[in-house]
Amino acid sequence: MEVVSKTIAALQNAHVPPTYGFVNGLRVEEQPADAAVLQAWRAAGYPLGNHAWSHMNLNQHTLEEFEADVTHNEPLLSRLMEGNNEAWQWFRFPFLAEGDTPAKNAGIRAFLAQRGYKVAAVAVSFGDYQWNDPYARCKAKGDEKSIALLQDSYLAAADDSIEYSRSLSHTLYGRDIPYVLLMHIGAFDAEMLPRLLDLYRSKGVRFVTLEEAERDKFYRLDTDLHQPPGATTLEGVMAERHLSFPTHTTPAPQFDALCR
Repeated sequence: MEVVSKTIAALQNAHVPPTYGFVNGLRVEEQPADAAVLQAWRAAGYPLGNHAWSHMNLNQHTLEEFEADVTHNEPLLSRLMEGNNEAWQWFRFPFLAEGDTPAKNAGIRAFLAQRGYKVAAVAVSFGDYQWNDPYARCKAKGDEKSIALLQDSYLAAADDSIEYSRSLSHTLYGRDIPYVLLMHIGAFDAEMLPRLLDLYRSKGVRFVTLEEAERDKFYRLDTDLHQPPGATTLEGVMAERHLSFPTHTTPAPQFDALCR
């Protein structure tokens, strides 16, 4: 609850518009007390979307298994969102895995379209979750030097990520698309969120809702799942057009070695 409270406070203090949280209902079944986190998110006026019941990887399961995992999550979301189906019918693929075969990808698109979903795309991500475990270890040890390293590297990775995505967008379209950012809730994320939001604003970022961002034509395959499958990420479109990627090495510390 401390983590989610700090996260909500950072978003509110920075006047970020309503931000989607994506739910795996199995976690609430495993830890019933965690339902309070979702209730706090909703009490702050923030919406929730479907991330499949168990965070199942579509590429490692049959289409039928995955479809069942998606629908299993729906009663919980309907309760939390007070039956506002249109609001909670945004879907984010676990592991961003949209099917390892054309048939599976087409099949899940047809299934989600039938159930009224739109896909919450990802245009910017820097693997923020990787910092949470080493932070917990370093915090427990009181290793302030390592925590400072984590702080600096976290912001550097975020900076690098937005610049990389912007370079792809400008190569493809000569403009900035509205970028959809993927992040996770964790202790270090909550600690760093005010500084992260300041960093994004210093890069000229203006925060908008998921719905507003995905009105852009770049996301048409995510918001109209009746269309035939195709590339839905900046990297995918670059590959589809046989364009060369810029040289890119993501800055990150040796997470596993820190504070052992």
